[in-house]
Amino acid sequence: MSTAATSSQLPVSSIIVAIDGPAGAGKSTIARHLARHFGLLNLETGAMYRAFALKALRTKTALDDVESLERLAEATEIRLESGDEENSVLLDDEDVTGQIRNPIVTDAASRVSVFPPIRAWMVRLQQQMGSKGGVVMEGRDIGTVVFPNAQVKIFLDAAPEVRGMRRFDQMGPEQTAQPEDVIRELRARDERDRNRENSPLKAAPDAILLDSTNMTLDEVVAEAEKIVMKKIAG
Repeated sequence: MSTAATSSQLPVSSIIVAIDGPAGAGKSTIARHLARHFGLLNLETGAMYRAFALKALRTKTALDDVESLERLAEATEIRLESGDEENSVLLDDEDVTGQIRNPIVTDAASRVSVFPPIRAWMVRLQQQMGSKGGVVMEGRDIGTVVFPNAQVKIFLDAAPEVRGMRRFDQMGPEQTAQPEDVIRELRARDERDRNRENSPLKAAPDAILLDSTNMTLDEVVAEAEKIVMKKIAG
């Protein structure tokens, strides 16, 4: 934990940092860094949706059948355990961290997350995990729905083409998709996320917009640190 954080007027142990934004904006990377830098717990909500989507795929539950998805949710336990580099994601006590990052699971997560009952279930889990504070939580509706009273709200964004290329680069040399395919899929996901009826993706009125289109990772990290530090310092 940074020295400045320990001498702050606002106790770090009680702070909630909400990071929202579209797919590929770098929310997970920034959240992990802020958690390490300020000694906070990183709660990656996107991983929770992907874990549930993985279970839906495994059980061959139709991704557009909300009633079946609700029943599946009732029989599902998802936990996050903090690690040095990233969270461990436990699905019904099975570590599925390495299985939830592929494009099929990511796309399935986007599809199941549009249903209000599934989002309501996830929100309850997320609120339970972050209720005591001392957390960085990233997702798409953290500052608007999950923790509207979070002390720090950052809306992290970037142009679709930039986010698509970042996502393409993350997929590694073995992937078969072309950059234009990844960008097209990302635009489609943006459309679903921004226009869903329940908890659409949007910046909270009091969120600070951080557009990383023309910024390096180091620059984005530094700016995010400044935003949190300003709130901690009071």
